[in-house]
Amino acid sequence: MAPMDVLAQVRATIDAHDLLPRASTVVVGVSGGPDSLCLLHVLLRLRAEYDVRLHVAHLDHRLRPESAADAAFVADLATRWGLPHTVGVAEVRRLAAEERRSIEEAARVARYRFLAEVASAVGAPTVAVGHNADDQVETVLMHCLRGAGLEGLRGMRRRAPWPEAATTVCPAPILIRPLLDVPRTAIEDYCREHGLRPVVDRTNVELTYFRNRIRHELLPTLETYNPRIRELLRRTANSLADDYDCLAQLLRSHWPDLVLAEGPSSIVLLSDAFRRLPPSLQRGALRRSIRALRRSLRDIGWPHVERARRAALVAPTGTTITLPAGLVLEVGYDRLTVRPAGPPPHPADIPALVGPERRLTLPGRTELAPEGWAIEAHVAESCPPIEVAAQPGQLTLCLDADLAGTDLRLRTRRPGDRFQPQGMGGHSKSVKDYMIDARIPRAARANLPLLESERGILWIVGWRASEIALPRPDSRRFLCLRLIPPARAGHPREEARP
Repeated sequence: MAPMDVLAQVRATIDAHDLLPRASTVVVGVSGGPDSLCLLHVLLRLRAEYDVRLHVAHLDHRLRPESAADAAFVADLATRWGLPHTVGVAEVRRLAAEERRSIEEAARVARYRFLAEVASAVGAPTVAVGHNADDQVETVLMHCLRGAGLEGLRGMRRRAPWPEAATTVCPAPILIRPLLDVPRTAIEDYCREHGLRPVVDRTNVELTYFRNRIRHELLPTLETYNPRIRELLRRTANSLADDYDCLAQLLRSHWPDLVLAEGPSSIVLLSDAFRRLPPSLQRGALRRSIRALRRSLRDIGWPHVERARRAALVAPTGTTITLPAGLVLEVGYDRLTVRPAGPPPHPADIPALVGPERRLTLPGRTELAPEGWAIEAHVAESCPPIEVAAQPGQLTLCLDADLAGTDLRLRTRRPGDRFQPQGMGGHSKSVKDYMIDARIPRAARANLPLLESERGILWIVGWRASEIALPRPDSRRFLCLRLIPPARAGHPREEARP
């Protein structure tokens, strides 16, 4: 078999999936290993063709004695190649203990948080990482062994929203993987051909890590059954990704008729509409509801979803089914409610506007109440993908700045208020009915802030966006809003994360 032309393959992947916005900055995550070194070298050769600027980013995880030397290697390489660079340090073991994550997961979260912060600092809408075709095969096998549906078996995407657990900035960058169609052997050949001398990470051969056992033990065994297993698994992942996208689009089309109310603490679905869906879309609706309330949750297990789906079809009114991450499904007479276990949120935990209505400071910070909630706002030239940024129940929101306008006001509800909830295809709903259906405590409704322009209500703050100013494919300027909670129990105020 003829050797792969890596440059041509990366160019084809970039073009097919629109990975590089022209005239922009791309942050390239570089560990110093062969994958990231190959990626940086290829993008360096392509930067004039796509009119992009490159910024190198490296995070020292402090997990190996030689990690400081690796960081110095990357910094020196970037300097020699005339590229700006940022080197950071993370105490991954401490992060793993604090956030109760495995070392592997903590390293991943730390790395993506760092890359997002670098992208924000340099104004880069895109971050490129070096995952290759063999990484894709390993990922698919990992998900298969752990139990996954289409979402997991499709593997990694060439262009993806930023991982929710690592969303530290607004707008979040887009994650791209230009090497995802290039096998590891081709990358190693490319490095030799171009005199690239990557650093060696000895943890890549330690069999204590699940991925390494798949790479060094399981895949070689599977190749004795079928020498083309890697190619076949990649093809399967591509096919399942298309199937998943088709089902996701179908669910989006049903969603306006299915959802009754959405908020940061609950999703309410209509029972009859749910029962009319095929099983695949029923599971999808439950997964979407869980993810809207627990956006940092990576894996939503099949047993939880299937048990809840069956209960939604046959369980008597009043049944409560346990879901992941402290959520439950509550079966009502004509509705299904996904919410946190326990009572509804206390009014003190819900945004409140105290005092007269006021204009939104743009750009800047608008206090909703003394020592209370606040909204930070700015206009940007990029925004997270619409399907992520416009998810209901978020504490961050991205709007089309031109559709929203500049005369933005915050006020509380008035008799007869109506708005066009996101996802309902332009149909309107009374604010009063929405608050009831969303299970917003009665004591919190009178002071819940509404963001309004001359076009109408844009946002029931912290709960549901309106359709009228959401970003569109031709949007060019974006209004980014972040809801900031008050300080609690003497701790400094921290930015809320969706």
